[in-house]
Amino acid sequence: MSTAVVTGGAGFLGSHLCDFLLAKGHRVVCVDNLDTGSLQNVEHLAGDQFRFVNHDITRHLELDEPVDYVFHLASPASPIDYMRLPLHTLKVGSYGTHNALGLAKFKRARFLLASTSEVYGDPDVHPQPETYWGNVNPIGPRGVYDEAKRYAEALTMAYHRQQGVDTCIVRIFNTYGPRMRPHDGRAIPTFVRQALENAPITVFGDGSQTRSFCYVDDLVRGLMLLAESGEHMPVNIGNPREMTLLELAEAVLLATGSKSEIVHEALPVDDPQVRQPDITRARQLLGWEPEIELDEGLRRLLASLGREAAVA
Repeated sequence: MSTAVVTGGAGFLGSHLCDFLLAKGHRVVCVDNLDTGSLQNVEHLAGDQFRFVNHDITRHLELDEPVDYVFHLASPASPIDYMRLPLHTLKVGSYGTHNALGLAKFKRARFLLASTSEVYGDPDVHPQPETYWGNVNPIGPRGVYDEAKRYAEALTMAYHRQQGVDTCIVRIFNTYGPRMRPHDGRAIPTFVRQALENAPITVFGDGSQTRSFCYVDDLVRGLMLLAESGEHMPVNIGNPREMTLLELAEAVLLATGSKSEIVHEALPVDDPQVRQPDITRARQLLGWEPEIELDEGLRRLLASLGREAAVA
């Protein structure tokens, strides 16, 4: 039985990865300081094959047992969180990545860095392939997250090239599903919460900016395929179906049967105008592509909240 360490394992994405790994027969060590994660996300996993370690990965981590995989997912990920915790976001991208890589080196484990589509910034190239270097404002309010992830990628490649650590990098595009906090600040949990409360749905700007939304089960499956591959260079994992935020708001209204009105608010600073992954490499290297369409994903999300979708 192999052992996987998941930093940020009590968060939205990390907890789903813990679920997946345990279902595949791996032993899981979940490392989280609960800044943005929650024990509620992993309480159902208690058992012999699951261990929770309350630890801030910006500090050195030692584990006595053998480790086969290190999945480094720890980081505030929503704008609300990384703007509230700017220094910690930079530290977890730097010190935290350094410590997670150090653990992988010491244990001779395969290391996966959870990077982000935000390394592309407000892109001039569309859709975004892994070869695109990005258009990021390093001193803007979003820079604390974007640059932390860009630095983490550079550090990961340095450990691979100089130290021989077996690394891979995934660039994650907008992901959604159960266990996202209702006040997370990201589009889908915000729109769903507002729709279920019959409150106005708040769309930034005119709503013409685009995103591509990937259901969490598809995303986690892609992470595992990448971890099990021999690939070292970055790979985009996301759903290439691009839609405007206004179209997303209308899809949420349809799924929930809500009577909420759509209202518009000021566009945040440096908010990307477009976002769509080029997943050619994921298809070719991993045989991966998303399977769950938005209407099905929203149905599953609503079911997790004890609500039935208004449409099939």
